[in-house]
Amino acid sequence: MRYFIVDDDLVCRRMLAQVITEENLGFVVGEAENGVKAISLVLSTQPDVVLIDFLMPALDGIETMERLKGQGYKGQFIMISQIVNKEMVGEAYEKGVEFFIHKPINRMEVRSILAKTGENHRLQQSLQTIRDSLAQIGTGTDVPKRRTVGEIVRSILGDMGIVGEAGSDDIVMMIEYLMSRPKRSMQLPPLKDLYEAIAGKIESADVVKESKAIEQRIRRTIVAAVNNLASMGIIDYTSSEFEYYAPRYFDFQDIRTRMKQIEDDLPTPARVKINIRKFLQVLYIETEEKLRRN
Repeated sequence: MRYFIVDDDLVCRRMLAQVITEENLGFVVGEAENGVKAISLVLSTQPDVVLIDFLMPALDGIETMERLKGQGYKGQFIMISQIVNKEMVGEAYEKGVEFFIHKPINRMEVRSILAKTGENHRLQQSLQTIRDSLAQIGTGTDVPKRRTVGEIVRSILGDMGIVGEAGSDDIVMMIEYLMSRPKRSMQLPPLKDLYEAIAGKIESADVVKESKAIEQRIRRTIVAAVNNLASMGIIDYTSSEFEYYAPRYFDFQDIRTRMKQIEDDLPTPARVKINIRKFLQVLYIETEEKLRRN
């Protein structure tokens, strides 16, 4: 199961992610601190379940749900709330909430509710497979909608659990820039040129200063990918995401080293060894291949 967490409380997001990981309930593919930011991220990653706070500034949980559904999101919703008002709870259920998780977060409650959600999801998938099979009888094969470069990149980043990181937008812009070049080579130009090209797209930005900020955001995002993949490997060494991404995007020995640090309950090192150029190069090539197969 793939989860996306929307809550303006960082501690709550971290607790939910920890329970999901430690209880082997699935993977968190992204996070957002408000409904406005969550909409584009959820639509691009298409998680199975959105865990969403009831009360948030700017756009509350109900409004966010309605907008996501209006834009085609078909997944499930679980509401996170301290609210006990029966009318508000009733409205949430009417809008499509499957379950409520109450604050403060209780591990046993979260585990029980997400297990039930997983059962419902598997049942719905089975029913949908049957419906799709029946619908295809005598109709031929439908032509799937072509995905954009941004959608492909966010899907890959979502599989690594980093689509909600600050540098994910920079990475998307960078791959879109590379793919838009009239005469493009599959080899990356110097990273400094890439950072400056993306910084130049930001209105009123100091290109030199912003390019350095972009580099740091991307570095932190890739470090988060290392941690997420290492955690996946500890939970299930044969998981498809771990087996696919860990050896392609990173030096596998570095992932193994981080896995051991996590198993030994050691804090994140000040400098996790990463290769930004390799990560972006592999992502660029994979995006090109997926776009060609669209």
